[in-house]
Amino acid sequence: MSPTLLFSFVVGYFLILLVVAWYTGRKSDNNSFFIGNRNSNWMLVAFGMIGTSLSGVTFVSVPGAVKTESFAYLQITLGYLIGYLVIAFVLLPLYYRLNLTSIYNYLSTRLGVKSYKTGASFFILSRTLGATARLYLVVKILQDAILSSFNVPFWATTLIILAMILVYTYEGGVKTIVYTDTLQTSCMLIGLIICVVFILQKLQLGFVDSIQAMDARGYTQIFFSQPESKFFFLKQILAGAFITITMTGMDQEMMQKNISVKTLKDSQKNVVSLGFIMLAVISLFLVLGGLLYLYAESLGGSMQTVVENGKEVSKFMINGVPAGGDKLFPVLALQHMPAIISVVFIIALISALFPSADGAITALTSSFCIDILGMQRRADWSDAEKKKIRQRVHLTFAAIFLLFVMVFKWVNNPSMIGVILKVAAYTYGPLLGLFTFGIITKRVVKDSFVPFVCIAAPLLCYVIDANQKALLGNFEVGLELLIINGLLTFIGLWLISHQPKKA
Repeated sequence: MSPTLLFSFVVGYFLILLVVAWYTGRKSDNNSFFIGNRNSNWMLVAFGMIGTSLSGVTFVSVPGAVKTESFAYLQITLGYLIGYLVIAFVLLPLYYRLNLTSIYNYLSTRLGVKSYKTGASFFILSRTLGATARLYLVVKILQDAILSSFNVPFWATTLIILAMILVYTYEGGVKTIVYTDTLQTSCMLIGLIICVVFILQKLQLGFVDSIQAMDARGYTQIFFSQPESKFFFLKQILAGAFITITMTGMDQEMMQKNISVKTLKDSQKNVVSLGFIMLAVISLFLVLGGLLYLYAESLGGSMQTVVENGKEVSKFMINGVPAGGDKLFPVLALQHMPAIISVVFIIALISALFPSADGAITALTSSFCIDILGMQRRADWSDAEKKKIRQRVHLTFAAIFLLFVMVFKWVNNPSMIGVILKVAAYTYGPLLGLFTFGIITKRVVKDSFVPFVCIAAPLLCYVIDANQKALLGNFEVGLELLIINGLLTFIGLWLISHQPKKA
């Protein structure tokens, strides 16, 4: 399909977002921007959070990994469900009881100001790295599919996307995002279903027949029983649970939307519903991955040995073009499917991109203003001054996103979902340790030592990760590195704490 025509669809889609943003962002203030005036509809939040939780990386990387990992990702998704239940019945009651705007204020009241600043700083670091990694993958696809034809450089493509996000989040913040995420999640899921139906028809297979065909090629294995493998089901389920607890329950971006819901009961319904919906949606993405490989094989796709940097490597190729992993879906949708499917893919892809990027920039702005600058405590700042500062912070984070996307382009990792989960293991571990220590113990920490503990734990994890063979032999540490990181943080906090003095 013509890049010009594809680009026109992207522009049309963006104009619809602008209309929604204008309508929802009228008469917005800082309270609207940060927590949507605590007036969000729980059903809209639950549905919109699907797009935020999945992102463009899930849209591309999860199907692309089926060739090498089968349906192993479903083990992690089962863990997600456990994590959502913990969030609903442990963390949300705490956040609502304290009436928090930033969830990291809990660390201030429970552990101290340094702990509070440390937790917020780790969130800012983690969300910046994770969100820019997601953004990079989708921008790269849009660059290759559309904007390179107009000789637009990669950095300009990134800048255009960020400018589009800024335009519709600049005023309304969370109040706007609740509605735009709902629209974008709808487009993403509709696109997913259309692609599944198209491939089934093209291959002349029924749904059950397609599963049997995938099973014959070894694509449908869900549970892995070898304890030493990084795909061992207990490791994956536990990792999935803790990934959700930290990347959702201890993440300002995700909780910002949840605590914008009127009541605790409605917010709990939102989170539990999200857990079951995610299980169904991820299952469909995995089925799509199997179908994509079946379709690619029907076009002559196969594993081939190629030479890269003087070394022989095995890659999935279609007519001499690399088409495995993250490249599978884009290559097939844009080069081997009808024009209408190309349009559906692009719209679904940017629908997956925007919820993860717009929410991240908004949440980072909120956290920096509230947690680092202490905006809510500054009685000497007028509302107009606060708004001006918030808008400058918003623009600054957009500039930081541009910088980090360019860094990811330079690194050019072949599987961004692996990068994102690895980043999460290192940067969310201290948050897991801080919140767990605060919730399950009554001990008092030496607050000034907390930042050192939270820096030391990820460094120790890096040593473990880098020396797995020497330390653990054939036992592979995978996503459970997050749990180890949290445990090391917890132990460190215990060592610098004491029992509270009796009154």
